[in-house]
Amino acid sequence: MDSPHQILGPSRRSLLLGAGATALTAAAATASTSTASAAGTASGGVGVAAEVAVPAPDTLPLTGGPEFPIGLFWPPHPYASTAPRFAEIKNAGFDFLISGNYAGDGNIFQYQLGLARDAGLKMLISDDIQIRNMSRWFSISDNPADFLSVTPAEAQALYLRARNAYGPYSSLAGFNFYDEPGAGWFATLAKALAISRELAPQLLPYVNLLPSDDPAYYRNFVDVVQPSLISFDRYPLLSEGREDANYFHNWAIVRDAALHGDIPAWVFIQTLAYNNHREPTAAELLWQVNISLAYGAKGIQYFTYWTPEAARGEGFGPALITVDGQRTSRYYAAQQINTAWLHPVGRELKPLISETVEHANETPLPNGAVAFAPTTLVSGVTGDAVVVGTFRSRDAATTDRWLLIANRSHSARAKAVVALNQQTVGSVSLFQPARQKYVPQRVGPVQLSLAPGAATLVKLTAK
Repeated sequence: MDSPHQILGPSRRSLLLGAGATALTAAAATASTSTASAAGTASGGVGVAAEVAVPAPDTLPLTGGPEFPIGLFWPPHPYASTAPRFAEIKNAGFDFLISGNYAGDGNIFQYQLGLARDAGLKMLISDDIQIRNMSRWFSISDNPADFLSVTPAEAQALYLRARNAYGPYSSLAGFNFYDEPGAGWFATLAKALAISRELAPQLLPYVNLLPSDDPAYYRNFVDVVQPSLISFDRYPLLSEGREDANYFHNWAIVRDAALHGDIPAWVFIQTLAYNNHREPTAAELLWQVNISLAYGAKGIQYFTYWTPEAARGEGFGPALITVDGQRTSRYYAAQQINTAWLHPVGRELKPLISETVEHANETPLPNGAVAFAPTTLVSGVTGDAVVVGTFRSRDAATTDRWLLIANRSHSARAKAVVALNQQTVGSVSLFQPARQKYVPQRVGPVQLSLAPGAATLVKLTAK
């Protein structure tokens, strides 16, 4: 499936190794010497051949901590990178940004990291030439006959340059190693992430995957690369009011891969029109968020924040901020979603494990969707079509369950009734995001009236 991320990548492939082959070789020798004793030596003399500990996601920036991460791609361009602009991002409820929009220079990255720090934001750096050279433009190989490759020692030297240049900034969350890699690149990404973890275990190594209907693509990524999260982009709002018929299927197989690797799943949501895709309404922004939450998302990213200019191609329409810096109605819609709903409900869902995700009252089922089936706590769901995500605690002894019930429609209100088994349910409470607390209600049928795209969070305590 085609993805608009490709058109927003670098305009041409650079084959220059930064400061040149001589300087790189010297730096590689230093890196090899400094890490050989800790990591063990193999043919390259560095640690990628040895086992490198994979930090738990809850110990890393963004994936760790109580806050649900909300990010954006295509931030303000360098000329618009100012303190007020970064405050504008923070005020809209965003936590981090992925660099881009012609920011490809180390000095610009450092300047933006300073702005992000002052605004209370984190930043994932894309397009740094050192990271690009070790993870995208060149493979990592000990074999000098391999075309367009760097040795493990050279890859370490490249990473050290980036780490040392940006590491002093507290706003640095990590590096974007590759946006939308093919499966053939997974082996090199595994080596690149091992180097990152060896030299900067406190940083988040980030990779975003292609949209795909192939479960093996995501499962192999988890098994080979051993990532700290799995992120993908698929934009479901097509022109003429249509939906991508395989959107739920793609989410289902990403969810499966995330559970397989016990890592968070992140997703991009569509904020703008582009070729064969329509401009989302506020309800459609909310719908994408809530469907993703029901499918177990632990991070939401917006594509895009700033509008790509016409010269990029793809027919991009206005995003949250227009190409000339004006706020659109979707900026205010995202601000409301992020601050009034996603942050508070995300804090509740982030530590939980997705147990099931099912579609109730929908015939025919979309490709990849599973029909609702009664459980020991919930005996049925009647009324309009809804998507029910069921979550459990990581503590296996806890029998409580959480239900994120999302309106299947982004254009019509849904009324549904959740029937409970009164023999097994001890208490029922509905989460109120404005109060950031659960409000008890009588144990009995839960009557829901959901605005287009909206959802509610219900907690069930077992007897």
